[in-house]
Formats: sequence, C-alpha cells, structure tokens
Amino acid sequence: MQTLLVRLVVLLGLTSRLLETSALTGAPWGRASRVFLSPSQVKDRRLGLKVKDSNFTLGGFPSLILAGTIHYFRVPKEYWRDRLLKLRACGFNTVTTHVPWNLHEPRRGQFQFTGNLDLAVFISMALEVDLWVILCPGPYIGSDLDLGGLPSWLLRDPKMKLRTTYKGFTKAVNHYFDELIPRIVSLQVQEDGPIIAVQLENEYGSYHMDEKYMPYVKQALVTRGVKTLLMTADTGQDLTGGRVKNVLATLHLRSINKATYETLSSFQGPSPVLMTVYTASAPDGWGALRHSLDPHLVMRDAREMLAFWFSLNFYMFHGGTNFGFMGGSAPLHSYLPTVTSYDYGALLTEDGDYTPEYVTFQELLRSVTVPSHNLNPNEVHRPPQPESRPRVVYKPVTATYYMSLWDALPYLDEPTRSAKPVSMEKLSVNQGSGQSSGYILYETAISSGGLLTSRGHVQDRGQVFLDNLYIGVLDHASTELTIPRRSDYEGSQMLRILVENQGRLACGPDINKERKGLTGDIYLNKSPLRKFKIYSLEMKPKFIQRDLPNIWKPALFQPRGPAFFLGLLRVGDHPRDTFIKMQDWTKGVVFINGQNLGRYWNIGPQETLYLPGPWLQPGANEIVVFEEWKSALVIQFTDSPQLGY
Repeated sequence: MQTLLVRLVVLLGLTSRLLETSALTGAPWGRASRVFLSPSQVKDRRLGLKVKDSNFTLGGFPSLILAGTIHYFRVPKEYWRDRLLKLRACGFNTVTTHVPWNLHEPRRGQFQFTGNLDLAVFISMALEVDLWVILCPGPYIGSDLDLGGLPSWLLRDPKMKLRTTYKGFTKAVNHYFDELIPRIVSLQVQEDGPIIAVQLENEYGSYHMDEKYMPYVKQALVTRGVKTLLMTADTGQDLTGGRVKNVLATLHLRSINKATYETLSSFQGPSPVLMTVYTASAPDGWGALRHSLDPHLVMRDAREMLAFWFSLNFYMFHGGTNFGFMGGSAPLHSYLPTVTSYDYGALLTEDGDYTPEYVTFQELLRSVTVPSHNLNPNEVHRPPQPESRPRVVYKPVTATYYMSLWDALPYLDEPTRSAKPVSMEKLSVNQGSGQSSGYILYETAISSGGLLTSRGHVQDRGQVFLDNLYIGVLDHASTELTIPRRSDYEGSQMLRILVENQGRLACGPDINKERKGLTGDIYLNKSPLRKFKIYSLEMKPKFIQRDLPNIWKPALFQPRGPAFFLGLLRVGDHPRDTFIKMQDWTKGVVFINGQNLGRYWNIGPQETLYLPGPWLQPGANEIVVFEEWKSALVIQFTDSPQLGY
C-alpha cells in the first residue's frame, strides 16, 4: 500500500510543504492545534470546515478530521455520553452518525424524534464532550439497515423507484426533510454548533439510477438551510457515478487503485483526502462464519494514511446492536440476513467496553496529534477516559408460562381477508402505512395434499403447518414442500404459513422489489391457493405489553412453538448490563419489559443477546420469548458477548 500512497501524493498534487511537514519526514508540526482541532480549540467556529488546496481548515487553521462512526439509534440513550467520551478519549475529534428515515417516520406522516431517536440531543451532547459532527441524513443511508434506512411504506406504491427523482419518492423525501432539517440547522458550525459536514446520500455511485437525483438531494438540503460543507462518499470504482458539482468527493476504502486517484484529481483538483469509510470488518450474517479483524493490517493502513495527512472516519468506532427488527440483509450469493449484534469489529465492544485495538489506536492517534519535537504532551488537553461499566451474570430464569400462537389468534386484531396473498407492505394496517417488520400469518383451507410450491414468493422464511402440525420451511433456498394426504380426515384442513421478514436488502439494485410476506401466488398441485385470512404480527412493544391475551398456561413440559414464553427476572437496586444466552432454544425473538432485544437463532454465529442495564428496573422484569420451534424453558445469562469464532 505504501507504493500506492506515494503515487497518490503525486497524483493529488500535494505540496512539497506538506511532505516536508508530514510524519514520514519526521519534521515537526508548528502547533498541535494546527494538526488536530476540536471545537474547544477553535475560537470562531462559524468559519466552518473549509477546503484549502490539499488541506481541511477549521477556524482558518489546517486540521485533520479524525472521525469515528456511532449510530445513536443502535445505542441506548443512557449510554450516548459514555460512548462519545470514549471516542474523544481515544484521540478522535469527530463523530459521524447516520439518520435512519424508517425509524424517524415509521408511519407516513408520523415522526419520532424523542427518546432513543432524539437526534438533536445526541448532536448537542457531542459538542459538550468536544467533538465535531459529520451528519449523514440520507435519505438513503445503507448502514446494513432494513431497506438501507428507507421506510417500507414507500413500497406500497407498485411503481416506486427508490433513490430517484420519481415523483412518489421525492414527495416523500421533501415531507421528511421538512421535519428533519429544521431540527439540525441551528446545530451547524456556522451557528456555533458542532456539525462541520453533511453527507449527501450514501454510495450513490454504485446505484446510479438517475443522474438528476444527487443534484436534487443537494438542492433539497441547501434550500432548507444546510450551509455547512457538503460531501459525497463512494467506493473507488463508483466515484464518478456519485459525484456532484461543487461537492467534495470522499472515498470508501474499497475498490481503490491508482485510477481512483487519477479520477478524483481530474474533476476535483488538489484537495484533502477523506476516507469516509475506513472499515476494519463487515456485519455478520446468520448461518455464516463470523468476520474476523486483522489488527495489524488495520494499524498499518491507518499509520500510512495519517502519515500522508489523510483524514479518516473509522466505521464503526462503536457498532452497538440491531435492536428489534432494524437489521437488514446483504445480497451475498442470494440473501444473507444480518445478525442482531452490530459489533462490526469496532474499537468498542457491543456493550461499549474497550478492546485491545482501542488502546492501540489511542496510542497511534496520540503520536499523530502530539508532535514530539516542539510540544510538551502535558500541554495537550486529554479528556478523561471513562471506566468500563460493570456487567453481571443474573441467575437463570425459567419460563413458567407459555401461550401457543394458535391459542392467541382469536384475541388478536381482526385478520385481513383476501382472495389472494397480500404482502406486509400492502396490508391496510398502521393507518394505511402497512406492516414494516416482524411476522405475518396466512391461513387458507385445503381439501387435499400434494406439492406446495412457492415460486419464490415467500419472503423471507415461511414455516408451513397443516392445522397445528409442522410440515417444513419455504424460504429463498427451498421452494417446494409435500403436504401429506390424510386419509383419516374428511373435509378441509387449515394450511398455515407463518412468514418472517428477516430484513430487507440494505443495498443493491433490487431494493425496489423488497416486499415481504407472500409476495405472489402459492400453488398446491400447480393450482393457486385462494381465500386467505392474514394476521399482522409486527410484535411492537404495545403488542407484547398490552395486546397479548392473558391466557397463559403453566409450562410443565417443553412445548413446541410457535409460542410465547413468559418468565420474570428479579434485579436488585442497581441494574447492570448483561447478556442473555438462549442455549438449547431454536429461533425467535426476546423482549424485556416490552423492549425488543432482537433475534436469536441456533445456527449462529451469534450466541448471546445484549441486555442494557437501563432497560431493566429494580425488582421484577418481564421476559417474553417468541420461540418459533423448540423451546428450552431456561433463559441463561453471561457477562461476556459470545458472537462466534
């Protein structure tokens, strides 16, 4: 890589002055404040972040941007300050965060900016701990989220063209930006806030369906008051497709070669290099091997980039958790749903503890930001490093009660009746916004057995039952099942298909097709089935806390799912973080006091679910498990994450 970087310096026209003062030459920087500036070191923040030749400047002085990504929506709000302080103590001066449209507008026209989604509080907190902010408001953000952070109700439009200037999409974006942007304009650096840059979209060069789209996004932000530095971010091979006139192009450290920098220099001229996504790992998928981190390679690349005055953003500094059903899927081979943990090989663990790589990076960044020749390290303000938070191993909890899904159905909301299957998104639930996530159950009467064929219309995983008898699974890989003929049964039987949405694709050209449930006809002996009852099982907190009927039965044996299981976790006066281990359970979802902790699945690699202490209360805590197949009744706890090998 070093040879490549030397060529890069020439291609970008970095000045001889820069080389003379670079870390490679060993020459001292004039002052630490000219190398690494945090908000407290800039007297007039209103000058903002500027591009001057091959440098970024803050307050008129050259400065590196050393950023790390933290997604506020993947971290309990009670821990935001802790994670930001750890970012600052590691030696970074900027936090990058993305804004998930689907979480902020889960139903069309209904916005959520409170609690764990209080973006303005997160940004303000960053300034309080002396960090700049790079904000990525989308509308599409990727980030391994369901539909890349786009709301699923957009797909109710059969002609929808996501990430284009299609009228149905831009109308929704405009409405969303009308709510979002006014909340952040006063937090821009020009208004004495911490936001120094705003990223347009995310990796649009790899999608590039509409050349008018990126200029539209730029205009949509600017006309609503965004005046800080704008930038795009693309991989090396997609750099041209994502560029926008008069917007700084930045890079994702993927598919980069000599031609990348030639292209960048040709349309941008001398400019600072910002690796917007310097990533050390990748998200894990269910049933796949865990991604491993090569810390030596990471550190080598980071040293070389910093030696040449590159700015960088470490994705992820802290990954957090795909709580609930927020995780998306990757188009790897065919389809790979993301696990609940978003550990991502980050510098902090899923629960925010330090890793060995954190300490190594801290030492590296200190060596960059503290010149050894003419500045005493004691003169540089070093924020205190927060202590690690204690974890606890709670006593095992036995699920003493259970409730079969079949027993609960009569007490749930009236099902939708339809001649043909209807996908989640097109159900007339949630005030016309459809169903976004969770499960959906289809029932229809059949009078014979035979070959059941999905023709790819089960999205994503459907368990098939004849009355209450489990038959098998239809999914992306298995599209046929044999329904047994029961000679001892006269009349019709109930065919049930319980479909799980395992997460829509987070990227790629097929996102427009990502409707879930039964997305077309299901055939029995080549004849399409008709007359369905359809139950929406989105499993929101309200459903778990109030809608489940009180028809619990004692769990005197190990009942099979699909079923709900209830247990009580008793906690002392000071709840602590812990990890739930669903050993000997099969597949399902865990809720604590109504909060959805996420999915578990015995195919791995992930074996534990993170349970944040702030989500517990002194005394009794209600644990509800929705198990799809085989239960174990006992819920165990551990004090360390077990994410696979």
